Amino acid sequence: MNVCARDDDLDDAKASEPLRHLVVSAAASGQRIDKVLAQLLPQVSRSRIRQWIEQGAVRVNRETPRARDAVIEGDVIEVAPPSAPEALAFAPEPIALDIVHEDESIIVLDKPPGLVVHPGAGNWSGTLLNGLLAHDARLAQVPRAGIVHRLDADTSGLMVVARTIEVQTDLVRQLQARSVLREYWAIVIGAAPPAGTIDAAIGRDPRNPVKFKVSRAPSAREARTSFRRIERVAAGRTELSWLACRLQTGRTHQVRVHLESIGHPLVGDPLYRRGRPLQAPDAAPWTRFARQALHACRLALVHPTRGETLAWFRPPPADLRELMRALGFGRCDRPRDVFE
Repeated sequence: MNVCARDDDLDDAKASEPLRHLVVSAAASGQRIDKVLAQLLPQVSRSRIRQWIEQGAVRVNRETPRARDAVIEGDVIEVAPPSAPEALAFAPEPIALDIVHEDESIIVLDKPPGLVVHPGAGNWSGTLLNGLLAHDARLAQVPRAGIVHRLDADTSGLMVVARTIEVQTDLVRQLQARSVLREYWAIVIGAAPPAGTIDAAIGRDPRNPVKFKVSRAPSAREARTSFRRIERVAAGRTELSWLACRLQTGRTHQVRVHLESIGHPLVGDPLYRRGRPLQAPDAAPWTRFARQALHACRLALVHPTRGETLAWFRPPPADLRELMRALGFGRCDRPRDVFE
């Protein structure tokens, strides 16, 4: 088979790579187009080639083939590979950001529930990182667009973003020194104790790759969460508690895992409440809450360039405020200094 490549484009197809012109030889005559392309492009999987054909990124003599169509000697195959989803991971996208504070060094924002922080499998676009790159193109020069710590997609609340590598390094060091104050409000099932500290290492659950658990495995990492109960209410035969939690470490799913480990999983948590019997009627509002009831309400840190301590508070978003109101909890639009 003879192969030559030119850097031009199909008339009506947008190519993310140079267009490839492939001429079918006598040896390949009569074979299926997908098989011929698999031989010509061994670095590309057969399934990806079929996707290209289905997406119209492959033409034979300027016509769009089906994967099973045969080619004959002299046919010209044109391939314009479409962008892989991963190519969108670091593309700027205009996304509305609720910015609480912004200066030459940092951006503090209130992340809404449902917004993924980093691109990854299944979420290669539409993430906070994409929105940050659109907000400030200079963040493309900073690892992870300046993101220093993350929140789960369905957890809302305050995050800090660094605008330079030097500032990012300083904030990471503050996190490692455990001098950054991060407080979460959580609505949990059960009558939680008035106060406590959960000091238990966390590791990946070997039975579920997306889940974590309190673990004594050598690979588990130390984790420490302090909590104070703000209020307790009765919801039918079930009691619910409003907790303030402060992180002394920052492990994946830390608050969710730690509270579940002491028998108080988060209301609405799709991953860590599974299997727990509910003693409230189906009509109870908390049984229908569609995400984990967790909000990062307070953040405090030393400004990396000015040296002053700055602090911010943001009340829960509308869905969580409505839940708390329906359950009879008190006002949640201002800080509760239960750790003082």
